[in-house]
Amino acid sequence: MLSDSERFAFVPYRVHVFETSGNAYDGVQTDDRIATGDLLLVMDEGVVGVAMTWPFAVTAEAGHLHQVAPKREDTFDQLATSLGVEPAAMMRAISLARQLGFAIEPALLSLTAP
Repeated sequence: MLSDSERFAFVPYRVHVFETSGNAYDGVQTDDRIATGDLLLVMDEGVVGVAMTWPFAVTAEAGHLHQVAPKREDTFDQLATSLGVEPAAMMRAISLARQLGFAIEPALLSLTAP
């Protein structure tokens, strides 16, 4: 028998799928159902991003989303904090992009574990 902590030991998150990265950007700005840290997916453009005030891509292809520009001394967690998102949200986005075979933004590769 599973305990309550075992039965509810998951973290739900949302993936919002858009036809274009421009629609994704606009959606983040106008749709209250899209929360900071939610994932953005644009299959036709090969873009995976993270929702926040200025949504950004974790993929090499950013489309109309912002590209990340970590400082040389930034760690992964520091970059996430500076962007106002949880590191776990960025890791989920990177994981989704990898599962889909999308190239990851090179600036993030040195910050993440292989």
